[in-house]
Amino acid sequence: MPNAFNFNASPFDCLSTDEQSLVRSNVDIAYFQPDAVVLDMGAAPTHLFVIIKGYVTQMEGDEVQATYGPDDCFDGRSLIAGRASSRFIAAEEVLVYQLARATVQELIARNATFGALLFSDLGHKLSALAQRAEEHETQSLLLARVDQAFLRPAHTVPASASIVQVAQVFKAQRTTSVLVEDAARGADALGIFTATSLQHAILDGRPLDVLPVGALATYPVVTVQASDTIGDAMAVLLRSRVHRLVVVDEAGRVQGLLRALDLFSFVANQSHLVGVQIEQAHSLDDLQHAAALITQLIAALHRGGMRIGLMTRLVQQLNTRLFERAWEMIAPADLLANSCLFVMGSEGRGEQLLKTDQDNGLLLRDGYTPPDDLAGICQQFSDALAAFGYPECPGRIMLNNPAWRGTVAEFSQRVRRWLLMPEGDDLMNLGIFLDALAVAGDASLLTRVRDSLREMTVESDVQVARFAAAVDAFGTPASWWGRLIGRDDAQQINLKKAGLFPIVHGVRSLALAQGIAAASTAERLDALVAQQVLDAKLGQELLESLHFLMRLRLQAGLDEWTLNRPITGKVDPMKLSSLERDLLKDTLAVVKRFKAVLHQRLRLDLV
Repeated sequence: MPNAFNFNASPFDCLSTDEQSLVRSNVDIAYFQPDAVVLDMGAAPTHLFVIIKGYVTQMEGDEVQATYGPDDCFDGRSLIAGRASSRFIAAEEVLVYQLARATVQELIARNATFGALLFSDLGHKLSALAQRAEEHETQSLLLARVDQAFLRPAHTVPASASIVQVAQVFKAQRTTSVLVEDAARGADALGIFTATSLQHAILDGRPLDVLPVGALATYPVVTVQASDTIGDAMAVLLRSRVHRLVVVDEAGRVQGLLRALDLFSFVANQSHLVGVQIEQAHSLDDLQHAAALITQLIAALHRGGMRIGLMTRLVQQLNTRLFERAWEMIAPADLLANSCLFVMGSEGRGEQLLKTDQDNGLLLRDGYTPPDDLAGICQQFSDALAAFGYPECPGRIMLNNPAWRGTVAEFSQRVRRWLLMPEGDDLMNLGIFLDALAVAGDASLLTRVRDSLREMTVESDVQVARFAAAVDAFGTPASWWGRLIGRDDAQQINLKKAGLFPIVHGVRSLALAQGIAAASTAERLDALVAQQVLDAKLGQELLESLHFLMRLRLQAGLDEWTLNRPITGKVDPMKLSSLERDLLKDTLAVVKRFKAVLHQRLRLDLV
């Protein structure tokens, strides 16, 4: 009856005290020599195995399917099915816990989460993971500082100013409130006058050009410290029954106004506030400040457990508007009307979260003569994005590179050549361009280039196979398992190479072969399933795997961002929970199955 059983490992970390006692009372220890068969294919399993020491390899024929290390358990699915579908072999001396089948069945009956984590498919495991999230967005946001919320500028007028003068301030500054200074009131010298007060002044009937604002202002204002928490500010707001708080620093200097709407929006959805700042920006400096808030927003949404799919849509909307506003500030009106600014890669697919390299280009209307300083305008835009935190692309896939700007006719010819007569990086460029999304200017220009590419029926299997072959560029999922279980000296895993790229490019390749116009991986998967190119189960598993890998990569990137390190998104398996490691193995298995489908469907052996 071992007492050292690790109940912090998945799926045992969801068991109650009584359920843990049941495990302790029914678990034994077994030893296997190197190369010994722990569980043979076709055998009827009698136990669930939990590794104490050593490694076990799961084999199908001569091919390695997975490797299990300390605290990993296997094979729950075989135990429930009554028959093992793989062979499990000790890669070295192995010491395991054995939990009898009857005990496992009783735990499943008592605890649905345990059952889901033990043998369910990837989707059920991810749902269980979401349900067990310990951090909640509301709690984390209520602990944020007041000055992390959106503070509106505080415009101050003397108490002697007329109502008409104040109304002019409202119009000029696009505001609905001003602070009113009246030194005669001493400690309560600061008051507030709002649009509601203006309505009362109008109804009062007195001449507005001589009526002093001090006579109708509300004294004193209600203040909070910039260093107070959002939760404290909310309590003050509700207790005082006001709609605005004046935010001051430690010296009592006014920092801005915190409106009730902005406060509650901060707690409910910070993306609204970032969007407001982008819309109200008057300069590139204003946009740079808004851009800095996007990463903070992503961190807050991730802490709150927001689903990756929803988060990426929010971020894409904010980034799109950010780029559009910057281009509108930089490009002359004539250029703006006769061009289309587009983004590509993960940004174009709507799958980017943290800021990565710029991937963008510029289409010009056929017959349009651009400004003589077009190169300078494009360079100014690239410099602006760099200031916003989007580093220049090492491969110079940016509109400040003449190769990534041109007329519709020029680009149409270029992408056709990339497909039909590829040289060098042409296939990579084609893949990036297939994800293009128009963000500013005339979007129909991008549509025309896309239509010209779709008009080319891709009849050659060799063309598609050559394009899709890049899915094997970074090895097989099995090659990453050594790092996953900590047996490789270079333990960090590049999730983009291990799983994200094979999924994204594989789906993109199938979409190209089928003439599917969608740009996002999720939309492409829906179309491929609808056309019965992929079965629904594999399509769902690919989407779930994509989102899970994106979430792991996001967490790793945020950790690097917090430490002011370059964001690589590489994951250290030793920092993952046992459940996350288990899910990562499942996603790598999905990638492996998908690659097999690609090899068969697209005949990659032709390359």
